[in-house]
Amino acid sequence: MSEPRNILVVDDVERNVALLGGLVRSLGYEVTTASSGQEALQRMASGVDLVLLDVMMPDLDGFEVTRRARADAATRDLPIILVTVLESREDRVKGVEAGASDFIAKPVNKAELAARVASQLRLKQAQDELKRGKAELEDRAARRTDELRHAYDEIAEANRRTGAAHVDTIKRLVLAAELKDSDTARHIIRMSRYSAVLARALQMSAAETEALGHAVMMHDVGKIGIPDAILLKRGALDPAERAIMESHTLIGGHILAGSRSRLMQSSRIVALTHHEHWDGGGYPRHLRGPQIPLAGRICAIVDVFDAMTSARPYRPAIPIEVVLEEMRRGRGRQFDPRLLDLFMAHLPEVLDLRAKMLEEQRTGGAEGAARMVGAVWGVAESLSAGLAGGLSRGLLTIRTEMVQHC
Repeated sequence: MSEPRNILVVDDVERNVALLGGLVRSLGYEVTTASSGQEALQRMASGVDLVLLDVMMPDLDGFEVTRRARADAATRDLPIILVTVLESREDRVKGVEAGASDFIAKPVNKAELAARVASQLRLKQAQDELKRGKAELEDRAARRTDELRHAYDEIAEANRRTGAAHVDTIKRLVLAAELKDSDTARHIIRMSRYSAVLARALQMSAAETEALGHAVMMHDVGKIGIPDAILLKRGALDPAERAIMESHTLIGGHILAGSRSRLMQSSRIVALTHHEHWDGGGYPRHLRGPQIPLAGRICAIVDVFDAMTSARPYRPAIPIEVVLEEMRRGRGRQFDPRLLDLFMAHLPEVLDLRAKMLEEQRTGGAEGAARMVGAVWGVAESLSAGLAGGLSRGLLTIRTEMVQHC
């Protein structure tokens, strides 16, 4: 059985403290008391679950006590109910501006007191659970990142001796984060090829097109920090789960940060920005319009197209006509209008690529799946030679355009 909640009762009149404290005890809560604003702040810092705070006190009134509590990180989220005879709109507004959680009028009605206290404690409990969940997620992500960085450090010396180190990095990041389910290898290959269609439509060089394809493959590397229970959930995510899922962009950016590899620098930009929206409604940084790097805007289009036209754990594939109509509705909101128009103009090429890859998947079976995973490895292994020549120049060109925004 959980311990009863501790309620701080604050009033400069001893009789009022006794009356209100008695009501609170009768509701099954423990009571701590204070007879001044300064004493109340000290009691809050020592740890209570909720405060019933008189407004009209001689040293610090209830408004000022509330303001000071909200300015202190230790008591910022503590529920504070103002107990007052003041009923004017101006006084209520003043209390809200100070940071009051709720109000209750004197003389205090026991039923109303019970309802308001219980409501605030429920909110506090939910808030505390969210904080704990966030802390656990951050700790888990930090541990996994540390493990990944430790593994990367172990091969750092080998990286300086051989260009094959890029292959090892791709193995550790892409295969650890992206291949948690059997369909993801195909997803990243399709995305890479679709992005090449847009790159050619934008008249990028062959080196730039190849560099973009590699960077796009790393877009979801941050999902290594997302719990499998959320990542592979068969059903829609609730708001708390959605917030955790959205953190994969920041986790990916953190994982890829600090590398001297141009591939990793370009990939970091894609990981951070592929969920930004043209109208500023995306995440994580709510970038708008051309503030979003070009590679992130391209990735956003091909990622949505492939994700919606592919089966997911929680739904079947959506018909292409429905997907295209939904994407058109996102023109100028979610997607760069110029890039989306280019994508639609080159849709026959995209659909032809998609049909060929689906046919390979159907006719190849397990052997086809192995070839698809092999394609991921093949792309990685091409980096050793590519980074020494045109690919290196392509990565530098893309980074020059994108780094202005990150």
